[in-house]
Amino acid sequence: MSKEKKESWEWLKAVVIALVLAFVIRHFLFAPVIVDGESMMPTLEHTDRMIVNKISYTFGSPERFDIIVFHAPAGKDYIKRVIGLPGDVIEYRNDTLYVNGEAIEEPHLDELKLASAGERVTRDFQAITVPENELFVLGDNRGRSKDSRDIGTIHIDEVIGKANVVFWPVSNIRIAK
Repeated sequence: MSKEKKESWEWLKAVVIALVLAFVIRHFLFAPVIVDGESMMPTLEHTDRMIVNKISYTFGSPERFDIIVFHAPAGKDYIKRVIGLPGDVIEYRNDTLYVNGEAIEEPHLDELKLASAGERVTRDFQAITVPENELFVLGDNRGRSKDSRDIGTIHIDEVIGKANVVFWPVSNIRIAK
């Protein structure tokens, strides 16, 4: 084989390997996602770009207050916060989250509650029992979020992964909590 053909073959192999690796990483491990809308403000801003960790729930389960990306019923991917786990009884009264009858702090809402000047951040709703293999999710900007209050609980199989690394804009790189 001539030197030119050998060099071309090496380049072709390198490109194919790179494409296969990119496909595997994006499809099975990590993927970028763009925050679309205000439903997660102030935690996440409209157009923030994040990394979705697709393998995080392969070896574990979602935990309360994880930020997840999932396939929503309308065929669109949503990004929301896990509030209720399978078997939990979720209720909101007087701007307080109750899980299984116990009041739970939501530190991620402190900034929003401060800015609301005493107005309720989350409207009350009756107790809901989260079915097995389902999650109850809410956006942090409760007044502007289409979430489990509207679309119902989310089946765990619809979860794409955990999203907590904001990588764009560069000035806003952080771990979202």
